[in-house]
Amino acid sequence: MTSALPDGFVIDVNLEAGSWPGEKDLIHLADAAIRATLTTGGLQVTDNSEVSLLFTDDDAIRKLNGQWRDKDKPTNVLSFPGSDPVDDVYGPLLGDIVFGFETIEREARDMGVDFSDHLSHLTVHGLLHLFDYDHQTDEEAELMEGLEKTILASLGIDDPYAGSPLVVDGN
Repeated sequence: MTSALPDGFVIDVNLEAGSWPGEKDLIHLADAAIRATLTTGGLQVTDNSEVSLLFTDDDAIRKLNGQWRDKDKPTNVLSFPGSDPVDDVYGPLLGDIVFGFETIEREARDMGVDFSDHLSHLTVHGLLHLFDYDHQTDEEAELMEGLEKTILASLGIDDPYAGSPLVVDGN
């Protein structure tokens, strides 16, 4: 699915630690996942919006998870929302999404899925959190997971929740 990102939309990619694919590959993957999320999810952002993606290792994400969520363990993805929406339009600072390499690699291997498909899923998941989607209740989880499945299907990625329980962002 091809769609244009809003004018001036910036995806800031930072590789801090971990054995990630190259920056060019990560940008390509993130761009596709973000485009699909905004388009398929019907999410609105202001022109000149920005999202920051930090690719790090389990040690660094464990520290963030402990600091911000009181969970002293590594996780796959954390989201830190930015600007508050105005009339359901988000931006200009959407927020930060942090990825933990070893956890994501292990999960992909354990689920028998391609690493890039799993990372795409977690990019979609993390971005939805920046748009106030959550999974604290069964109703919220059902809504968020349904949207994730639809977005991933638009990218040609199979349902990540089929067949095995998946834990995202440490819950």
